[in-house]
Amino acid sequence: MGLFTLPQARAELARLRPVLDEIVTVRADMVELSAALTPGGTPTDLGGLPERKAAEARLNELMTEVQQTGAELKGVAPLLVDFPGDLDGVPVLFCWLEGDQDLAWYHRADLGFAGRRRLPAE
Repeated sequence: MGLFTLPQARAELARLRPVLDEIVTVRADMVELSAALTPGGTPTDLGGLPERKAAEARLNELMTEVQQTGAELKGVAPLLVDFPGDLDGVPVLFCWLEGDQDLAWYHRADLGFAGRRRLPAE
């Protein structure tokens, strides 16, 4: 896949928001179902093993949908999505972390999340 411009990355994030929101919901359901299935676990109204397997399958489908856009799904808990791009001739990843309202961060591709910085004002 190619590189995203910042406007393209923001547009793709907006398009992906329902998918990302569903990932958060399905992730929480899967954790609750998994806990209920452990010995001594508290039963849940969400169901049992079949529902846990269905949640896992749905989570995999959603993660694939994100990655097929060219975005990179870097984490699921918390949800972390990078959009490969270029900023002033430097390879960067426009970085969205669960809880962020907008795509407002980036980091150089060679530095990773620890090098995360706010995008310059436009």
